[in-house]
Amino acid sequence: MSAIRYAFKRSATYFSRHGKFATCCHYQHQHQRRFTAMPLTQLSEEEQMIKDNAARFTKERVVPLVRQMEETREVPDDLLQEMADLGWFGFRIPVEYGGVGGNLFPFLLITEETSKACFPFTTIYGYQNTLTIPILTRYGSEEQKQKYLPKIAAGMYTSVCLSESESGSDAFALKTRAIRDGDDFILNGTKLWITHAHRAGIFLVMANAAPEKGYKGITCFIVDAGTPGLSIPRREEKLGMHLSSNCP
Repeated sequence: MSAIRYAFKRSATYFSRHGKFATCCHYQHQHQRRFTAMPLTQLSEEEQMIKDNAARFTKERVVPLVRQMEETREVPDDLLQEMADLGWFGFRIPVEYGGVGGNLFPFLLITEETSKACFPFTTIYGYQNTLTIPILTRYGSEEQKQKYLPKIAAGMYTSVCLSESESGSDAFALKTRAIRDGDDFILNGTKLWITHAHRAGIFLVMANAAPEKGYKGITCFIVDAGTPGLSIPRREEKLGMHLSSNCP
């Protein structure tokens, strides 16, 4: 199968799964080919196993602790370790970096099951798999991947620092600056509503290193927890979803 046909076949599968119905796609390239994708509700044996295991874990380990976790605003360390052992923290991390090497769809099956019991619980591992991990695997250097991805797979919290007081949905308006200082950069700015900042081991900080280029000057910097100049004043007091913390 040619590369373009293979890409089209994958696109057909994507649209059928997310459109929640079976579909047939036609592509004319010398000879007409027909691709039929399974509906979203028809899971493979592996996908069904992942879903069942997630449901069992949620019922036995998460449900009994929901009230306690919302009151203490923390996940017990032993439960975090179990999640790491199951591979949830590193579900989308390649195997060579200590992860499972899974794709998005089975990960969403896990998230669906845990959400039935406690939605903020899903952010504990979901945040890494939908934000931090894709950024690091796509844009990080080999050295950065070797250093950070195994730690995330083992259960390390992370934070992506984008929002500011005048830059929420308009991300290009951020004011945080990155000023070169020899081989280093000095970051100067304030971020708001940062998820998991109180426990994060690393922060992916968005800053503009070339303001004269407008939004094209924005880049991402990895800042380790404990770096001099990094301060986290307090956790935001919210009406609900206390387990998913935000720090101003």
